[in-house]
Amino acid sequence: MADMQELVQRLERAVSRLEVLSAESRRPPGDCGEVNGVIRGVAPSVEAFDKLMNGMVAEFLNNSRILAGDVETHAEMVHSAFQAQRAFLLMASQYQQPQENEVATLLKPISEKIQEIQTFRERNRGSNMFNHLSAVSESIPALGWIAVGPVASAVSAFSVLSSGPGFPPPPPPPPPPGPPPLFENEGRKEESSPSRSALFAQLNQGEAITKGLRHVTDDQKTYKNPSLRAQGGQTRSPTKSQTPSPTSPKSHPSQKHAPVFELEGKKWRVEYQEDRNDLVISETELKQVAYIFKCDKSTLQIKGKVNSITIDNCKKFGLVFDNVVGIVEVINSKDIQIQVMGRVPTISINKTEGCHIYLSEDALDCEIVSAKSSEMNILIPQDDDYREFPVPEQFKTAWDGSKLVTEPAEIMA
Repeated sequence: MADMQELVQRLERAVSRLEVLSAESRRPPGDCGEVNGVIRGVAPSVEAFDKLMNGMVAEFLNNSRILAGDVETHAEMVHSAFQAQRAFLLMASQYQQPQENEVATLLKPISEKIQEIQTFRERNRGSNMFNHLSAVSESIPALGWIAVGPVASAVSAFSVLSSGPGFPPPPPPPPPPGPPPLFENEGRKEESSPSRSALFAQLNQGEAITKGLRHVTDDQKTYKNPSLRAQGGQTRSPTKSQTPSPTSPKSHPSQKHAPVFELEGKKWRVEYQEDRNDLVISETELKQVAYIFKCDKSTLQIKGKVNSITIDNCKKFGLVFDNVVGIVEVINSKDIQIQVMGRVPTISINKTEGCHIYLSEDALDCEIVSAKSSEMNILIPQDDDYREFPVPEQFKTAWDGSKLVTEPAEIMA
């Protein structure tokens, strides 16, 4: 009799659940209701994400619109990335977990948004808000949290999200114990990856993990055997053949990039130019900036007045310009020559080896700021010629009783 009563109760619960599912299937679209900007009737995970979107994300967008310019454009890209993630979370709450290759495809829109945000930062290195763009670009990969899980598909999904050029693909961390799966799939149990279990088993060996290492004798150590240093330190292993493996990695020549010479918005991009001495930018405006990247054995002339100029990763490069209202920056470069025809308030030299600056009569009040650089010379016009003055590279610092005093170190003959 008790068994019969339990069976009836189970049937009643099943009928009740079927009635609920039937009612939800007949509910018209958009009938979930909305309270304080949060859509009701969705999964708790989506509802919590909506609160985030209407809270901190909305505040971030409003503040970015006040700043306008590159910050506002970047913020709209971030908003699109969050919208793509919400669409993924909504889909995940309504369907069972797909196959591994399907998860990677479903995450692709989020990955493309992350790459778009990071590419925008790279293309706007000359922006006055570059530090802000960098902070956003370096934190946006946090959207990859949805790919972290106990199943093997999470590894593949995380690889898709991490395939952009702006950040390396870190391995997904081990999942915390006990959270429910992202996709709704009642009754399904996932086993932990055998390879992961084997890895942790090896790490837990402690000092015993070194037992499998081969002992290196003195005749195989380069610092004790000068002949090996002459051969590049390569020795013949007593346990392996020297026949190269067909799957061994091969060195590839550096990839050639197409030269760029274009105006993108308010930024002139001069990139990957080689052996060009006829580069001229003649149509300029006060709000424009120039960004010169990885140019070799080339010369550029900028006419008119621009806001700022940046020379980044260039070699044997010459720059001639009329007027700059902001700053001229030289970063990570070598053998740079700059000639000022008009005025410039500040020239910054950072991590550069060899930089010669020819100042005009109107630019003698220019401030030179240098750091981690060498072979810097300022040439001042005198008697229809230029007189060269070296910029100090070494400094001495002493305590005068109340503060530190730093001054250029005199070169001792």
